[in-house]
Amino acid sequence: MEKKVKVIILILILLVCLGLATHLFLTPSSVKSGNHENVTDMINRSVEIPSEVDNVVATSPPMTTVLYMIAPDKLKAVNFQWTEGELKYVPGQYANYPVVGGWYGTQDGSYEEFIAAEPDVVIESIDEGGDGDLSTVDERQEKFGTIPVIAVKDTTNVEKVGESISFIGKVVGAEDKANQLNDFNNKYLDIVHDRSSKLSDGDRKTVYYAYGDDGLQTSPSHSTHGQLIDLIGGKNVADSLNQGNTTSGVQVSIEQIIKWNPDIIITNNQNFYDNVYNNSNWAHIKAVQNKEVYVSPQSPFKWFDRPVGANMIIGVPWTAKVIYPEDYKDIDMVDATKEFYSEFYHIDLSDDDAKDILLGSGLKESNL
Repeated sequence: MEKKVKVIILILILLVCLGLATHLFLTPSSVKSGNHENVTDMINRSVEIPSEVDNVVATSPPMTTVLYMIAPDKLKAVNFQWTEGELKYVPGQYANYPVVGGWYGTQDGSYEEFIAAEPDVVIESIDEGGDGDLSTVDERQEKFGTIPVIAVKDTTNVEKVGESISFIGKVVGAEDKANQLNDFNNKYLDIVHDRSSKLSDGDRKTVYYAYGDDGLQTSPSHSTHGQLIDLIGGKNVADSLNQGNTTSGVQVSIEQIIKWNPDIIITNNQNFYDNVYNNSNWAHIKAVQNKEVYVSPQSPFKWFDRPVGANMIIGVPWTAKVIYPEDYKDIDMVDATKEFYSEFYHIDLSDDDAKDILLGSGLKESNL
């Protein structure tokens, strides 16, 4: 009898140990201890952070955008100054974040101003597979001292952004909101993946992406900046200029654009859009003649580009409606816009508000 009891006790001990080991195996990214926990960031660094993160800043706009979308009350500074037009769509409580710059195109970040924002953690963007990430993060950590720096994969690819959104959500305690944002993105990605895969080469419309006041800079296919054209199945006329995943624009001439003669022109430059229909240099291009020039909605973040990141999630259905309106009649852009702004930009739009944004982008009312 005593032997049986010992066997039972031994079995119970083994089961407890097995359960503990299983728990640790299934949750490798964080280990809590008191008021702090260790997280493994996205370049496999172990970083000790507070168990409750209440204040956070990011070193680049794409990361800041994600934080604004899923945890605006925890965001304590931004990298850029909102324009007056953008502030129209920013609730008052978020309109006056301190501007601390950052380390991206302009490289104008101020360590002193970041530290003055008193963040619990700093989110550092890293290029997936890029060189020098660890040394850059180590440099940031040295400059920020005891403030933990967490490396997160770059969120510039709208098809891959989900992993980083989920990770940031976990760090700042906004997992439900992160999941909601990913669900919205995946809904429209699934739709456009299915429909674009069925396009024959002859069905694909030609698209020119114009930026700059004169519209004479562009991004070829397979660049982050023109990615929504590729995603929807448009044929980027600048494909022959492909220089890889370039972050800078390619200069072209009006003569080259006339030769390409695109079906559709998309821009994120309001000045170019406001003037293109009255510019004789563009008058003989098919897209201009057919009133098929569109400008990405701008506020509070651009839907198509600049920056590339989670702000482009709402740009997926918009670009689909721009290029192939007949194929996407079942998408109600008024409802999609209202949902996105309410849930992720924290401002409720009326039907008329949403229509103003969409009609201002060049969409026809019959295609909303």
